[in-house]
Amino acid sequence: MTARYDGQAEWYDEYIGSNAHATTQDIVELLGPGEGPCLDVGCGTGLHLDAIRSTGRTVVGLDRSADQLRLARHRDPAPLLQGDATALPFAAGTFGTVTAIWVSTDIPDFAGLLREAARVLHPGGRLLFYGVHPCFNGPHIESREDGAVIIHPTYRIKGWHKRSPWWRKGGVRDRVGMSHVPLADLMNAFVDAGLAVGRVYEPQERPVPSVLAVRAFRPG
Repeated sequence: MTARYDGQAEWYDEYIGSNAHATTQDIVELLGPGEGPCLDVGCGTGLHLDAIRSTGRTVVGLDRSADQLRLARHRDPAPLLQGDATALPFAAGTFGTVTAIWVSTDIPDFAGLLREAARVLHPGGRLLFYGVHPCFNGPHIESREDGAVIIHPTYRIKGWHKRSPWWRKGGVRDRVGMSHVPLADLMNAFVDAGLAVGRVYEPQERPVPSVLAVRAFRPG
């Protein structure tokens, strides 16, 4: 099965890379200093691997798209694997940290990803989710020029969306689609995976937040 981002790698890297700095700053701050192995699930073209490493951790990247990994290997020396985030090729308790950056919109089974992330974390290990704010960013959102957003009733339609009348023409979502996980489903996925939510954030100072971050850990 061809990954959705195969054939889009160069375009995606250029399109997203110009705005990656704000994300990497947030990731460093939210992770804080650490050590030991960290798995970056859905690492894409490797834009955030060095930021994770700068916190003191040893990073390993995994992505479904061979095309994205091809660019990541040119960018970063970290070990990189092609694989399924809902069936991670690692033993239980392998990692002290797992990061999941911009992945909830690109995987049909976000709950499955969190279950696997919880499995490969050792007891007390930390997970950082950083991604789309499902209330104010998605196929149900119509953005206005003054920065306000209109939330349409399609917020309740979960799952994969191939098209939305409000997506930017030629943008990421217009090209590859988007999986929408409503807020309750997203937060309950942490609980169902056996993770304890430590803190929830709305990073990047904007009147209407487009980003949601969650710090969680595996009890034990």
